[in-house]
Amino acid sequence: MSNKAIFLDRDNTLINDPGYINHPDQVKLLDGVAEALIEFKTLGYKLVVVTNQSAVARGIVTEKVLGEIHDRMEELLAEQNAFLDRIYYCPYHPDGVVPEYSKESDCRKPLPGMFQKAAAEMDLDLGQSWCIGDSRGDIEAGRRAGCKTILIDKPSQQKPSGAVLSPEGIVPDYKAINIKEAVNIIKKFLRSSGSEQKRAQTAPAKPVVPQADIDEPASQAEEQPLKAEVDEPQAPADRTDDLLNNILGQLKSMQRDEMFSEFSVMRLMAGMVQVVVLFCLLVTVWFLMSPARNDNSVFIALGFAVIFQLMALTFYLMHGRK
Repeated sequence: MSNKAIFLDRDNTLINDPGYINHPDQVKLLDGVAEALIEFKTLGYKLVVVTNQSAVARGIVTEKVLGEIHDRMEELLAEQNAFLDRIYYCPYHPDGVVPEYSKESDCRKPLPGMFQKAAAEMDLDLGQSWCIGDSRGDIEAGRRAGCKTILIDKPSQQKPSGAVLSPEGIVPDYKAINIKEAVNIIKKFLRSSGSEQKRAQTAPAKPVVPQADIDEPASQAEEQPLKAEVDEPQAPADRTDDLLNNILGQLKSMQRDEMFSEFSVMRLMAGMVQVVVLFCLLVTVWFLMSPARNDNSVFIALGFAVIFQLMALTFYLMHGRK
């Protein structure tokens, strides 16, 4: 029986991408990656990294150093009890400066060469597998290989509404804020697939409907007037609907980003200090409205509000630099 796999892009899916990584010390795991990989393993998937590494062809990094970079990534994952099954990379690029690697290759995404090689070497069923990545090339390669696809699409990186990922109209099967939401998507898919299989096994055979009964509603439908052809265009309303849908989509994305983000002590502290700021402002208002108004008390309360507000901003900045 063939195995099923999760094909994972490397940069901005598993590790942070500051540009062309050329040293192991630059490897930083993204939040929640190790936990997500452990859950994928629990679901019975092989974990396979498929990554374009044109930095080799461009002379930025050697294959030896690239191997060290991948060793460091696996080391960081192992520290959290997460393990990959295989790493495939494509060092080729037609615009490379290293002659050995300056060429086209069917292993370079969006072509599915790495997927097909992994399937042959690891006995994988591509139809039962998934591809998770953050770019058009990842999604197109996964679709060409026959996998289901999930696009990692953070709000700050989202495309305009209605945009497609390639001229051929290739779009992902699902979108996720990060890899943790991708885990939930796959779990939900597996649950729904299992439920459909059970219903198919227990569902009774459908009775055969006489042809006359089928034809009658169709003839009735033909008698109904076609109103769509005479409707007035509603361009302003359509634009308003599009704007409202875009706003709603952004709000939902922000909510999902919060839902699947890592817990942060700094963020918690910032929220608590912000509550203290509001309390100081209320005290200031109370002093101002008091019949026995004392200007010194007002200034002291305002001073504390300013100090605590600066503390809250500091905590937020520290959370952002995590």
